[in-house]
Amino acid sequence: MAEKNRSIGIKSSEITPKQAYLSRRDFIKAAGVVAGSLTLASCAPASLQAASLPTPANPSLASKTDELGGQVNAFEDITGYNNYYEFTTDKAGVAPLAAKFKTTPWDVEVYGMVNKPKTYALEDLIRLFQPEDRIYRLRCVEAWSMVIPWQGFPLSKLLKEVEPNSDAKFVRFETITRPEEMPGLKNMLYPWPYQEGLRLDEAMNDLTLLATGMYGGELPAQSGGGLRLVVPWKYGFKSIKAVIKIELVSEPPATMWSEIAPNEYGFYSNVNPQVDHPRWSQASERRIGELNRRETLMFNGYAEQVAHLYDGMDLKINY
Repeated sequence: MAEKNRSIGIKSSEITPKQAYLSRRDFIKAAGVVAGSLTLASCAPASLQAASLPTPANPSLASKTDELGGQVNAFEDITGYNNYYEFTTDKAGVAPLAAKFKTTPWDVEVYGMVNKPKTYALEDLIRLFQPEDRIYRLRCVEAWSMVIPWQGFPLSKLLKEVEPNSDAKFVRFETITRPEEMPGLKNMLYPWPYQEGLRLDEAMNDLTLLATGMYGGELPAQSGGGLRLVVPWKYGFKSIKAVIKIELVSEPPATMWSEIAPNEYGFYSNVNPQVDHPRWSQASERRIGELNRRETLMFNGYAEQVAHLYDGMDLKINY
């Protein structure tokens, strides 16, 4: 594998002129796109369309539960109803449009403030870090939740491999852009490419996963294949799909939704029942496949593992 010495990423200002970007953001707000259509995670059941969906490689996983006793969700619910604006804003329409999306070969570039920048092929990452089975809950910003059996490895293993230097404080993630395969990229209301970010200590937490598969098989294109981030104590839109770039930086990186609507979607976006979304309560949620609502847990139930990361912070301000 050839190493790359690139030290900076693509800034949004280099993709779109600043004035055009600001005008576009104002248009989004004025048109009600943010208010009316953003649900920001694959988090609701729907009738599946006729398009064929992948099947779980290990059907027995359907009987598993998470550490709180939550039942693993049906594979069809998770792979047939997805939030993925690069394909379409129609959640039931993502899977058909993603059917021909190529997830192999897949490379990810890790660079920036690291001592050993490198581009990895996905198969080499899998060989190097030996993905493990984990069952994680994900909680959506609009009060849906799900339990998914993932296969992947802690992001910390990859970061230790490239050796962040002392200036690295944050991690920026970027999604692939293939307009010929992702028709939603033609919608220039959004500041492509999709970007997300974590603080370095969040990225190094053992819960933070780079997912390479789910339900015992490959990671379907509509679910984020080839490589997806999973951060289970944050709202679902932080778990960026189809990752091709991981950059270590010194300042908080721009993230798509916090750039478009910072009053609604903050950089941290930790699951917090005490902080309502401006348009709905976050105190309860509905698990896919269930009728009754349940109480939302602080940090999505992972407080023991992550609460210390935010000691001394006002989580109503740093939402």
